[in-house]
Amino acid sequence: MKNRDIDVTTSSSAKDALGLAASGSYDAIILDLQMPEMDGLQTLEKLKAMNPDLQIILLTGHATVEKGVQAMKLGASDVMEKPADIQVLTEKIKKAHAKKIILVEKETEAKIRSILSTKAW
Repeated sequence: MKNRDIDVTTSSSAKDALGLAASGSYDAIILDLQMPEMDGLQTLEKLKAMNPDLQIILLTGHATVEKGVQAMKLGASDVMEKPADIQVLTEKIKKAHAKKIILVEKETEAKIRSILSTKAW
């Protein structure tokens, strides 16, 4: 991803990833379904509880329809099978970035409207 001019932060565990997500801002988070300590679905659920607007793509080498449906119900933006096509993953990350920009713009607009509605100009 760095070769494709995408800034990347990595984590060696789900717990570390949760800490990074709590203290930073990310366009997309790529999770593996099977991880030590906590699986991808548990991590997804915790990330979405922290910030429902996070764009999370779940990667799995053990795809089942049930797990895919569960991931989408928990708020995953997408589920991809490994090995992931790098070009497809890159496009999904770029779409997540675009969606985040739209969400931030809407949030900023709502804040501005709130400020304007409470001020007597």
